[in-house]
Amino acid sequence: MKILLSGGGTGGHVYPALALMRRIQEVDPTAEFLYVGTEKGLESRIVKDYGIPFASVEIKGFKRSLSLDTFKTIQLFISSIKQAKKIVKNFQPDVVIGTGGYVCAPVVYAASKLGIPSVIHEQNSVAGITNKFLARYVTKIAICFEEAKNDFAKYAEKVVFTGNPRAQEVSNVQKKAALEAYNLDSEKPTVLIFGGSRGAKRINDAFIEALPMLATKDYQVLMVTGDVHYEKIKNQLTQINNDKFNVSVVSYISNMPEVFTTVSLVVSRSGATTLAELTALGLPSVLIPSPYVTNDHQTKNAESLVNKQAATLIKETELTGESLVQTLDELMLNPEMRQEMAGNAKQIGMPFASDTLIEVINQIVKK
Repeated sequence: MKILLSGGGTGGHVYPALALMRRIQEVDPTAEFLYVGTEKGLESRIVKDYGIPFASVEIKGFKRSLSLDTFKTIQLFISSIKQAKKIVKNFQPDVVIGTGGYVCAPVVYAASKLGIPSVIHEQNSVAGITNKFLARYVTKIAICFEEAKNDFAKYAEKVVFTGNPRAQEVSNVQKKAALEAYNLDSEKPTVLIFGGSRGAKRINDAFIEALPMLATKDYQVLMVTGDVHYEKIKNQLTQINNDKFNVSVVSYISNMPEVFTTVSLVVSRSGATTLAELTALGLPSVLIPSPYVTNDHQTKNAESLVNKQAATLIKETELTGESLVQTLDELMLNPEMRQEMAGNAKQIGMPFASDTLIEVINQIVKK
């Protein structure tokens, strides 16, 4: 089978595509892949690192207000469709899969016009503008949150709940990471706090406020700051060192899923991929949605877990060192509550998401 993948802009669009690809390779080692993205996007670096054939189109996202730049963007979009059609015709895929980001628009649209079966994969509880546009053209619409059905109501017959391929990949991760590598005790209840690969300033600021209180708790904390904020927070850490110090600060963790398997509670943003990983592993969480995303979709992502008693939510506007510690104490000093949340998270998880999506692909591919 020949499969064309497209998705870009953020890791949340790229990593599910790569997770699906790796699972397909396990099931069918003869499968061929081509990834289409933009040269300027994150995907160009990530995908090339995997050694996958990569092709690019030139396109940029639409702004929500009319301007001269908007008309230039429209011209670029029309041009990108021509580029995409050429790429699709040359590769001749059996199916085209778009995982989000504006680069998917010309690629998946071109595939539909050429009569090639196509799937869009929506990771969030609120559909992105690209997937809303493509919904009428594609063969199937794969979703990860039931709430996303509302955005595709006109095409309900196309919608299938698959979950996020990243969930299946993470569900198979074995417990390897030892907290001793971070100067912590692997036998002690541990909170992992992170704000994404680059860190989140408000979460980091709240952590700094909370540091004197956290340093004396019976549980320990592993804080991932992001590179930009690391030195500032590391300096704060050394100023309050004492005999019972149980906080470790690092700038980045490359093997995050393995670390997930060693901790008792996660504090993080509520991006779709993170939630897919947390629920696949059955981890309780404190979610602090980013207010800087389109349609406030991270809040809606978080609420889907909170409503099922699988997570707790702190709004960024209400986040302080005191509110953070109060929430952590409530959960870390109550193992029964954490266990119940973990069970609820596990029930939401989709540990066979890739396999479900592969079934959808097999159903629509022309024999």
